[in-house]
Amino acid sequence: MKYSAQVLIIGGGPAAAVSAATAKKYYPDKEITVIKDVETSVVPCGIPYMISSLDSPEKNIMPFDPLKNAGVKIVIDKAVEIERDGKKVITAAKDEYSYEKLILALGSTPVVPGINGVELENVYSVKKDFDYLKKMIESVKKSKNIAVIGGGFIGVEFCDEISSLDGKNICLIEMLPDIIGNSFDKEFAEIAKKKLLDKGVKVLTGVRVEEISGKGKAEKIKLSDGQVIPADTVILSIGGIPNTGLAVKSGLRLGMGKGIWVDEYTRTIDTDIFAVGDCAGKRDFFTRKDNPVMLASVATAEARIAGANLYKLKVIRENKGTIAAYSTYLSGLVLASAGLTEETALRENFEVVVGKSESPDKHPGAMPGAGKLMIKLVFARQSGILIGGQVAGGNSVGEIINVIGLAIQKNVSMNELESFQMATHPYLTPPPTKYHIVEAAMNAIGK
Repeated sequence: MKYSAQVLIIGGGPAAAVSAATAKKYYPDKEITVIKDVETSVVPCGIPYMISSLDSPEKNIMPFDPLKNAGVKIVIDKAVEIERDGKKVITAAKDEYSYEKLILALGSTPVVPGINGVELENVYSVKKDFDYLKKMIESVKKSKNIAVIGGGFIGVEFCDEISSLDGKNICLIEMLPDIIGNSFDKEFAEIAKKKLLDKGVKVLTGVRVEEISGKGKAEKIKLSDGQVIPADTVILSIGGIPNTGLAVKSGLRLGMGKGIWVDEYTRTIDTDIFAVGDCAGKRDFFTRKDNPVMLASVATAEARIAGANLYKLKVIRENKGTIAAYSTYLSGLVLASAGLTEETALRENFEVVVGKSESPDKHPGAMPGAGKLMIKLVFARQSGILIGGQVAGGNSVGEIINVIGLAIQKNVSMNELESFQMATHPYLTPPPTKYHIVEAAMNAIGK
């Protein structure tokens, strides 16, 4: 069958959904169709919490009904070919969809390491497939010994979630010297490690997995230092690879980092085709180097840029690069970062000055629910411009990092942060006399 869609979107995740919603907002008279190859889409960031925090895995389903109600057509099929000359997409069902504008929100595929035993039963990668994830969760709940390979955000969140189940022996394995080390300096990584250790998780860093073994299913893991770890279920949380096969087949160009090359308005080399989310290439906000950050927050920001500027650059909202803003939650501990860490900045040869502050997150510190909050800001020494920040503490950290992220994007200086005007309340914030962002800026100025 042949169909017509003025705006055609391929993908089933947050980038596809937000692209469709934004396109409908800016171009309400256009016919918009989304082709996705899974019936049930999951919320990517909620995948670890399907194990315990959510009452059931079904609570982590991403709804597409609001798009349908807004007049967006949803098709369950797999796009297998893009004919750019004829401006049409061919699907696995042999249907043809013509388009005026095409948005590729193809997502990513989990990295599966080339080690013996990854094909065994009860070895799972973090696929965004609802039925597959349900099997993984069932396996985790039945198992006594669970190993998580990869100490990034998803890996540590899986460990924290599983630790809330009774009778589980959990081991987190990371080949780098620190967990979450790509996003945090060592003092923050140590806070996360201590939280996991306190929850009974065994944390092994600086070691590689050499083999997963067992009779038909996972039973144990051999490590590079000779240790052998029992493991009834293994979760591979090692990152993702951009899904670019469809784009490459159609002649679109890849960037340095193997994501689809896009300009600052998310346009590919074909100005009628846009790419957003995990499949699209990313550039660092400061260095313009490849920065393969795969976050729903980044994907949806790109999707809004694409959806608004499909036909005309009516919204000057170009993508100047990713600042890689992250946050994670570990049993009440929140860690968040944005921009460059001190270690990364020094490695890139930035001359920096660091400001720190540590004090209660309410005022006075005896207020109910008060906890300690620690903040670290990284500034370019000569200009005083903020280039990175890290925060650890309670739930307020989740919004503090967004303030820091905006300050980074707007090239705010330490002197401007020193006179930052904020709203404060005893139950909600530190006192105006010792507000963490201001205190850290003043600490840096003093250096």
